[in-house]
Amino acid sequence: MKNYKDISIWRFGANFIPSTAVNQLEMWQAETFDPATIERELSWAAAVGMRVMRVYLHDLLHAADPAGLLRRMEHYLQIADKFDIRTVFVFFDDCWKDDFALGVQPPSQPGRHNCGWIKSPGRRATADRSEYPRLEKYVKDVIRHFADDQRILLWDLYNEPGNGDAGDHETLGMYQGSRSLPLLKAVFDWAGSVNPAQPLTVGMWSWDPAMDELNRFAIENSEVVSFHCYFAREAHAERLNSMRYLANGRPIICTEYMARTRGSTFKDCLPLMKEANCTAINWGLVAGKTNTIYPWNWDIANGEPDLYFHDVFRADGSALYPEEVEFLSKINQ
Repeated sequence: MKNYKDISIWRFGANFIPSTAVNQLEMWQAETFDPATIERELSWAAAVGMRVMRVYLHDLLHAADPAGLLRRMEHYLQIADKFDIRTVFVFFDDCWKDDFALGVQPPSQPGRHNCGWIKSPGRRATADRSEYPRLEKYVKDVIRHFADDQRILLWDLYNEPGNGDAGDHETLGMYQGSRSLPLLKAVFDWAGSVNPAQPLTVGMWSWDPAMDELNRFAIENSEVVSFHCYFAREAHAERLNSMRYLANGRPIICTEYMARTRGSTFKDCLPLMKEANCTAINWGLVAGKTNTIYPWNWDIANGEPDLYFHDVFRADGSALYPEEVEFLSKINQ
């Protein structure tokens, strides 16, 4: 039986990658897995009341060392559980770079938003059915291992299917669109065949017509309806109401929001989601090698932005904006 008990409890939290990692591979590979930083940074999250983290995996990690990946996931979950933090794991992702490899990852590029983030499995593998057996094994192995683990809130099978190399919500001409539909259908089949206790979801992130097929399939097959929304308060409220309607009684969860320069802020958006019992997961937690404090398409020649885009803390644990941390600390009171 699916466990909807934890989903029904309102939480807020963040998309999490430790500040010492530039991408998913650097977070999870044995040589750069950094439990000390993970524990330190999750302790800051817990101190302001965060109780959920969304964390990305990568198919190459399983292909290279399946047992090692599971061990490191277990280590991460032990740390998160210490702080009463549930986790949403993400399997696939159509965002950002299409060229990647195991091993030493590229250095962080100053001022460039999400400078090292990589797709999984990437455009070539998404379209190549001969790659599907190894991707199926990856999804099924991971879910089987943790199928009854209550530390996992739900499985997010595919982040922003149909997105492209730009990885943002602005560069519309680079979408993969429906070319991602076969893999989206396949990952729901693979995960569903394992029938884990945790619900399955794939979020709506764009209402562009190029996403129509993907959105319809994701909404119809998600056990929890999830979405992304980087809009200011009024538009966020409209999107929230639309998602409640589409959910038709299923739980809803916002798995990405909070982009200050676009008007998507904690103060304006988080109370709306609390009132709607919509668990809220912002991007991201600690400013680090991913450079997500800088807006999409930022030019470092312009220096530092007047307002940081994402993230809550600096790498030393101080708040980017102390008034935000104070607000978060009181939202559950």
